[in-house]
Amino acid sequence: MATVTEADRGWRSVLPAGVRPYTEAAPIAAFFLGVSSGFPYAMIGATLTTRLKQDGIDKSTITAFALVFLAYNFKFLWAWIMDGVRLPILGRLGQRVSWMLVTGAAVIAAVVNLALVDPAASVSAVVTAAILVGIAGASFDIVIDAYRIETLEPRQLGVGSGMSQYGWRIGSAGAGALALVVAARADWSAAYMACAALALPAMLTALIYGEPKRHREPVEKKGIARTIESVWKPFVEFFSRQGAFLVLLFILLHKIGDTLANLTLRLLFDDLGFTNDEIAIYDVGVGFWAYLIGVFIGGVMYTRLGMKRSVFISLILMAVSNFSFALLAASGHSNLGMAGAIGFENIASGIGGVTVIAYFSALCDLRFTASQFALISAAASIVGRFLTGTTAGALIDAMGYVNFYLMTTAAAVPGIILFWIMMRTGLVDQSIGSAGVEGPGDARTAHSDDELPEER
Repeated sequence: MATVTEADRGWRSVLPAGVRPYTEAAPIAAFFLGVSSGFPYAMIGATLTTRLKQDGIDKSTITAFALVFLAYNFKFLWAWIMDGVRLPILGRLGQRVSWMLVTGAAVIAAVVNLALVDPAASVSAVVTAAILVGIAGASFDIVIDAYRIETLEPRQLGVGSGMSQYGWRIGSAGAGALALVVAARADWSAAYMACAALALPAMLTALIYGEPKRHREPVEKKGIARTIESVWKPFVEFFSRQGAFLVLLFILLHKIGDTLANLTLRLLFDDLGFTNDEIAIYDVGVGFWAYLIGVFIGGVMYTRLGMKRSVFISLILMAVSNFSFALLAASGHSNLGMAGAIGFENIASGIGGVTVIAYFSALCDLRFTASQFALISAAASIVGRFLTGTTAGALIDAMGYVNFYLMTTAAAVPGIILFWIMMRTGLVDQSIGSAGVEGPGDARTAHSDDELPEER
């Protein structure tokens, strides 16, 4: 039997066994990290789409703003800085804590700057401000992801991913709803400024929780030599693993359809005649609770079925969820249809948010957590975001919404097939890094890996 951890002692002993892991410090910290991670995405995503549409900007220009998200996709180019560069003075707080404070402050400044620009006066100024939010938000994400992974033990990756997704959705949906409500009663500038405060939860968590206990120095060298090696060693280590290029191909392909669909939803809602209040109720409200349900289901699946089978099922569900938007587009303005489509999509995304993120987290080497997870998470949606920014608006105009969402459903199939091949050949197991392996200081608790060792 596995040993008993602190989570099973004291007041936690009266809780159901499945609930206890959620009350541990590391998963709770992951929740607050997720809150701050989610809100910059909303500021340059659905919220900015709505703001631009209401200011009379055309569809092609609006969908081109999806290219701003490429900052998240290319964040691996500078993620080595968070691994290998020590900040003066603040660095005494720890590598992760110091960078959390700096990047969090940068996000606040960038969001306030975006609040002050007027799309009607200058679209180029909005582009510049949105890019700055994208770069700052991506940098914040690099540190948040590294902090989360290094704080969680391997046994906590599923629970921690779920808590992080809970936080992300609260931060994203909360920022979106807050922006819509404030904009309806004041203006968009006030809305963006109010949302900037959502960077604080991660910053305060880092100060209170401290430097992650599993953090490892990337190299033994100091100074410039340390920095230089932190640039290339993360990539050398990852691509030296058996089947690394096939794993990377899966990461690139698995989310194409989902990204194409989600970054164009607000255009669909607006063209179907949904009001801001209806969007807030159904897209933000129903979607929020459906996502929370999905995260819970994902946690149960991960525990009961193991990593491989739960990821495979979640990929299928996310593909089918795109089909629901084709049905909504065909049915027209229907509150019931919108609630159903949003509900199913968010349940599927919640399940995938737990299982897929847990797998991606386990891929990291603890010496290069920031760089490697930045590469993985950036690659996960780069193709979909590039296609959205360059072709989505034109495709919608040419194909119509129904055929567009049918196309996004078909685009998800290659990722499903590739993961099935990886399961059959053992590449899923072989791809796991040290973040997914129990270390000497890690506690053990009874979980699915004890019953399903082949599903590690």
